[in-house]
Amino acid sequence: MAFMEKPPAGKVLLDDTVPLTAQIEASQSLHSHTEYIIRVQRGVSAENSWQIVRRYSDFDLLNNSLQISTLSLPLPPKKLIGNMEREFIAERQKGLQAYLDVITTHHILSNCEAVKKFLDPNSYSVNYTEIALQHVSMFFRSEPKWEVVEPLKDIGWRIRKKYFLMKIKNQPKERLVLSWTDLGPDKYLSDKDLQYAVKLLSSCSHPYVYKVTFAIANESSALVIRPFSEKGTLKDLIYKAKPKDPFLKKYCNPKKIQGLELQQIKTYGRQILEVLKFLHEKGFPYGHLHSANVMLDGDTCKLLDLENSLLGLPSFYRSYCSQFRKINTLEGVDVHCFGHLLFEMTYGRPPDTIPVESFPPAPSVFVVSVLESILTCEAMKNGMPTVSRLLQMPLFSDVLLTNSEKPQFKIPTKLKEALKTSKECIEKRLTEEQKLFHQHRRLTRAQSHHGSEEEKKKRKILARKKSKRSAYESGEEHSAKYSNSNNSAGSGTSSPLTSPSSPTPPSTAGIKFTASDLLPIPFNTLF
Repeated sequence: MAFMEKPPAGKVLLDDTVPLTAQIEASQSLHSHTEYIIRVQRGVSAENSWQIVRRYSDFDLLNNSLQISTLSLPLPPKKLIGNMEREFIAERQKGLQAYLDVITTHHILSNCEAVKKFLDPNSYSVNYTEIALQHVSMFFRSEPKWEVVEPLKDIGWRIRKKYFLMKIKNQPKERLVLSWTDLGPDKYLSDKDLQYAVKLLSSCSHPYVYKVTFAIANESSALVIRPFSEKGTLKDLIYKAKPKDPFLKKYCNPKKIQGLELQQIKTYGRQILEVLKFLHEKGFPYGHLHSANVMLDGDTCKLLDLENSLLGLPSFYRSYCSQFRKINTLEGVDVHCFGHLLFEMTYGRPPDTIPVESFPPAPSVFVVSVLESILTCEAMKNGMPTVSRLLQMPLFSDVLLTNSEKPQFKIPTKLKEALKTSKECIEKRLTEEQKLFHQHRRLTRAQSHHGSEEEKKKRKILARKKSKRSAYESGEEHSAKYSNSNNSAGSGTSSPLTSPSSPTPPSTAGIKFTASDLLPIPFNTLF
């Protein structure tokens, strides 16, 4: 095999989209600096956690690498004098924790290589660009007609996927883009089926699928070549970005937030839904829809990266999908992702939170109607519409499509069965992840409720009542014992009120008692 002659066995088991959280547990002052001990956790399981030690200078280096995003990040300022004082260290620790909270909850920053290496150096210690270059060089040994023009550094969001600008030697003006990536944790096809399915991609012909020029896969990675578009993706259009710029620079902090025109929203939305419907009917799993995976060709949207699900790569929005049990199929994942894309096209930015509680004014009430059917809390609980149902909604049903190209994508029956099994395995892992998430959420809610001020007050009141009840019962028990001891002392021939050794009480003969003399004696006067 010329393309990577000695590949490492198997796929990458680590899912890079699982969120990392970080909590500063303590600080320790050494002779000239302070170290912060940080507990990092992957996902919801506390067992999947580890400690790292970082200095302020490490935070500063990380922050410098994130400046390309142009985001205003809350890193505490430097201080040269008095930076070893206890009060200052405690205050700085609070500021560093706030900084960690921001970068681990920001959807793009949390997935970037710099943040992953800062929090999990053991899992992200290799140079992925060098590895990609080695594999691409091996590929060129057997395919000498291709030539690398330049690396396209960090234009995508995936850590393990690298891009290169290419040309064909006898067609020097034509530009192509090569992508190389490891196989991911959701790779369930056999090596033979995977290699066959990847080669089939170049035979897929659809007016809304971006053409694949060449594709090849082996036991551990894959390489795909496509035409390079100077116009860029739908996300580039929305954010007014240059296609060759790094992902963080293009999309983290757009200079001007502005949605598309209503007709663009309707047309692009209809085109994307049509190609999703086509893939679903073919039994070809996708699950990777987002605006950076939609290429623009004139006024036509064309879907990118059909190979992702074959290669087992996790979705851009997987961390959202894993929170909601109704998103339990790849078709459901596509619909949820379409909701994100429609929101971006409408408002020029991603949603602040999922689910979305309320929507800003939109160019049409029909847009809001579609968004509500996908992204609201009610949709997450009761279920979302299918792709076919979305096509029937007023926003898209009256869009006229003028493209006359006949779709063609022939998938052999045996491969269809393998794709179906692979799809079921991908969905099973997703539902298992959702189950863990919901178990964790229930536990967290119970702990939060137990620790709330209102619950603490309730427990104090119950404790007081219990204490009073115990005291009362103890008093009654004492009285009963006192009475029993007197009764036992008066057994035999003795009078009930006397003992053999006690003096005889004065006689009451001849004494008359009135009614008031027979009233019961108050309890507290007996003692």
